[in-house]
Amino acid sequence: MSTPQPHRTPEIEIARVRRAPRWGVFLGIGVVVGVVVAFLLTAFGNFEASEATQVAYPFGQVFGFLVLWTVPAGIAVFGVIALLLERAARRSERVVRVDHETIAE
Repeated sequence: MSTPQPHRTPEIEIARVRRAPRWGVFLGIGVVVGVVVAFLLTAFGNFEASEATQVAYPFGQVFGFLVLWTVPAGIAVFGVIALLLERAARRSERVVRVDHETIAE
């Protein structure tokens, strides 16, 4: 007794092939760069009391406030870079023909 052959439906389709940046990687790099910039700004900053308020802020508090500004800025900058790279990759896009088979049993 033989088994029935599966029914194959081949189709030729048109597809566009291009290289695209991985958004998660670029946004992650933006976060890391933002944290590093906040650390550098904090490390090279001045921790003396302000003349106007006579308040001195500790290292951790200054770092935390700077992270609130530098991380979103890093995400925005690297997001724009990824967007520009994606637009540039769209120019080198190729159109190819692909054989798409659907196998139904």
